[in-house]
Amino acid sequence: MYYRAADPATLRIVPLDALTLIYHRASGITHIVDAPVPEILEILGEGPRDVAGLLAVLGERFDLADPDSAALAVRLDELVAAGLVERTCAI
Repeated sequence: MYYRAADPATLRIVPLDALTLIYHRASGITHIVDAPVPEILEILGEGPRDVAGLLAVLGERFDLADPDSAALAVRLDELVAAGLVERTCAI
């Protein structure tokens, strides 16, 4: 299973101090998120990735003390439910 960020035209992302506001135009909902959500969306905006691939990129760009693929999969499922990330079967 691969994941990709929602169409950038449907998102308005505004950093606000330590938090980030994401307005999802399709649902009309504003999400208030913290790291690593903006980072995940940025990476998935570069192209679809599976959990292992996303975790590898997060590990390269950020100093992850304890990378956890199961926790990342849960976070991705939450982002899918919110409409910020989409599942895809192929790259």
